[in-house]
Amino acid sequence: MFEARHTMEAPTTTSADKGASGGNEGGGWFASRDTPQTAPTGEQETPGTTDPARPQLSAQRPAPEPRASRDAVLIQRTMAEVAPIADKVTSYFYALLFVRHPELRSLFPAAMDTQRDRLLRALLTAAEHIDDTEVLVAYLQNLGRGHRKYGTRAEHYPAVGECLIGALSRYASAIWDDETEAAWVRAYTTMSQVMIDAAAADALRAPAWWYAEVVSHDLRTPDIAVITVRPDQPYPFLAGQYTSMETPWWPRIWRHYSFASAPRSDGLLTFHVKAVPAGWVSNALVHRARPGDIIRLGPSAGTMTVDHTTDSGLLCLGGGTGIAPIKALVEDVAEHGARRRVEVFYGARTGHDLYDIDTMLRLQHNHPWLSVRPVVDEQARVRLPDAIRAYGPWNEYDVYLSGPPGMIRSGVQVLRNVGVPSERIRHDSVEELALAGVQGP
Repeated sequence: MFEARHTMEAPTTTSADKGASGGNEGGGWFASRDTPQTAPTGEQETPGTTDPARPQLSAQRPAPEPRASRDAVLIQRTMAEVAPIADKVTSYFYALLFVRHPELRSLFPAAMDTQRDRLLRALLTAAEHIDDTEVLVAYLQNLGRGHRKYGTRAEHYPAVGECLIGALSRYASAIWDDETEAAWVRAYTTMSQVMIDAAAADALRAPAWWYAEVVSHDLRTPDIAVITVRPDQPYPFLAGQYTSMETPWWPRIWRHYSFASAPRSDGLLTFHVKAVPAGWVSNALVHRARPGDIIRLGPSAGTMTVDHTTDSGLLCLGGGTGIAPIKALVEDVAEHGARRRVEVFYGARTGHDLYDIDTMLRLQHNHPWLSVRPVVDEQARVRLPDAIRAYGPWNEYDVYLSGPPGMIRSGVQVLRNVGVPSERIRHDSVEELALAGVQGP
């Protein structure tokens, strides 16, 4: 059994950590969907302006690629070594964790298959951005905030780091040495401290989770339900964001759903849920949940939100239950009183899948700046990529995509091909959507 040659530094515990009780049930490490969203970040430099303090680059010579730090090289080399045997690495990690620290087992769901995938995905994401401080910190802060609902506390992090390095050293033994281990210790200590600090700051302003009562359950199709819940206390979120949800029937299993409306004065929250094959949470919500049932909600997350400081038009592409956050964005524009153009393409495989078309058409009737165009695959007259090309131009629009991963990938490609700048295209992480199965099982 691996014994660390470097001491895993215990991350700092703040007073806010000590005061946060966490939960009785959790979901485990690196299990959050709260990954960075594909959205414009930071301020865009105005064309034609320069910063006199910034060195100017020759127009003939591209900027050199920044050199990776030594720690980044070692960490990424480790990840490349273990990638082909990722399942063995993560299984061994959990075996170490549960044998050495059995008290942590209750933080994890009974079924660990999805958990293993998410751990690897989080490690790969961190390794990919190890030298990109802005991206990495934002990613880790989301994880830290999201882990509060699992009952994660600051004192858990050293145990996880010890077992993680133990698993990596075992399966990357061909390249593992003192220098590599030291790089991982430094990286994990820094990463865990970012997560702890984010959780501590979040604990000062919000609970780890909200209880919410189901107040209505509308079965729109045999496998799609529109569910409205009442949280036990005010729940802050923005149109276009999503939350994680746990049902009483599957403790410690959390899945992610977008809000289907803008914030409402009555505080109610609405979600569109599709039951997917072998989907524990989605099937429970669609086929078992009834008014009066109590669920738990994690904090809101996501950056697929409207920038109300501009008057740019909005192009919204929603497929299947992906129409839910698109509807919320339309309501958000309406509530701000703007008269900016909003063009919605509502994609579906069959006419039967346009389960919320009546709602969208009512919104179109009430708001002359809104256009709603259903695009149904089975009719074969025009498919979504063709519809995007047929209208426009879209290069001055902010674009929002929500739906199956394949739709998002093809939609992004078409949009780029017709001249829409990448920084104007916003959507949830395709990788996480693929992992979770569109909206999560």
